[in-house]
Amino acid sequence: MGKPLASKTISLLVAPGLVFCADKQVIRPKGIEPGGSFSPGILVGGTLYISGQGCEDVTGKIPADFEAEVQQSLDNIGAILHAAGMSSANVVSVQVYLTGRGNFPKMNSVYLKYFKDPRPTRTTVVVAKLVGSGNIEITATAKR
Repeated sequence: MGKPLASKTISLLVAPGLVFCADKQVIRPKGIEPGGSFSPGILVGGTLYISGQGCEDVTGKIPADFEAEVQQSLDNIGAILHAAGMSSANVVSVQVYLTGRGNFPKMNSVYLKYFKDPRPTRTTVVVAKLVGSGNIEITATAKR
């Protein structure tokens, strides 16, 4: 009865993968030099994947209070969005990592001011420690 379906399926799976690789673009805000072990953002086919953003500003300083840490993390995400020609309105999903459960209400109050309705989906996780020195890290996905 002809060729097995598997050979046709493999052809279909390989072709989209080639397009995916050719369309990958690094997004880096002005003033952020290339280097390090990750890219700030990767744009593929109209979808922007933003790496975890801590609360350090471009000079490496960490704000004194937690609400300012949250705002700086969101500002860092905003800079990547801007570099891709997007805004917070394009964000469809957010992941928040906190070092303490008690910080959730403070994080949420800043978050609600940054993201307007309809807000993106969100996952919030409390972790023992982050790689950076701050108390929060946020990653996001945006779509044109």
